[in-house]
Amino acid sequence: MIVRKNENWFRMLFIWDGSVLPKILPRLILLFILSVSIVFLKGTVFHFKIPLNPAPFTLFGIALALFLGFRNNASYDRFWEARKLWGALLNDTRSLARQAIVLSGYPPDSKETTLFINYLISFVYALKHQLRQTDALEDLRKRLPEALVTKISGAIFKPVMLMKEMGLWIKESRDENRMDSIIQVAFDDNLGKLSDIIGGCERVASTPIPYTYRVLLHRTVYVYCFLLPFGFVDSLGWFTPLIVTFIAYTFVALEAIADEIEEPFGLESNDLALNAMTFMIETTLLEISGQPVPESPINTNHGYTLN
Repeated sequence: MIVRKNENWFRMLFIWDGSVLPKILPRLILLFILSVSIVFLKGTVFHFKIPLNPAPFTLFGIALALFLGFRNNASYDRFWEARKLWGALLNDTRSLARQAIVLSGYPPDSKETTLFINYLISFVYALKHQLRQTDALEDLRKRLPEALVTKISGAIFKPVMLMKEMGLWIKESRDENRMDSIIQVAFDDNLGKLSDIIGGCERVASTPIPYTYRVLLHRTVYVYCFLLPFGFVDSLGWFTPLIVTFIAYTFVALEAIADEIEEPFGLESNDLALNAMTFMIETTLLEISGQPVPESPINTNHGYTLN
């Protein structure tokens, strides 16, 4: 995710990093060349052109803009739901860390408490890797006993296996009469919230916007944009390439943005900054438990990719 300080209105006109322009620029150049060719060949190659004028393009453009707006809203709803789930993850892991330190019956600086904090941190890293379909073992080895890493290395749902280990940790404390049943229920309630977060993230990741809907809008946008020069060439002349490219930039960019944020757990510039959020959760859990806090590897004073 690109994070930038606020820029003034003039500098924002020329921002490159974080915009979708680099991705769609080849398409716009192709459309510009097509528009120039149509203007140049008008009256020489195609004497019998279809009589098009700007009126139908104006009406159809309004309808297309509305449909693209609905598509962007659907994509942003998925993005925002994912962000809320990770915000809840921060809150619930903090609550579990506080309970482990204050209510579990173990001393705050005991190895048992430290192990539970490492369970929580590893859970967050494992969830990030599961959503991005990357290998979590390196991050887990830094924070968990090797025997446990070996035990869960073959698991498909590593965050769920770590939740099971946290449940066993709570059971052991209860069996040793270090906590009563009321505190155990409080722990279990927060573990249930972690389970809901996993399910919510999996729902977003595994249920994309219907493919046929995406294809329909994609085809419509590009057919509309590539027909624009034929409709404007008579009235705009050599201004046609500039006007058509600008209109196409708006429609094609809206579609590209919707495609990008539709999968919020990816690695594109405008996806969720899971690396930064994971590090923040790790930092706050270590601080709560009184352990040394690592220095942040991320500088957000200017535009940086935080994925």
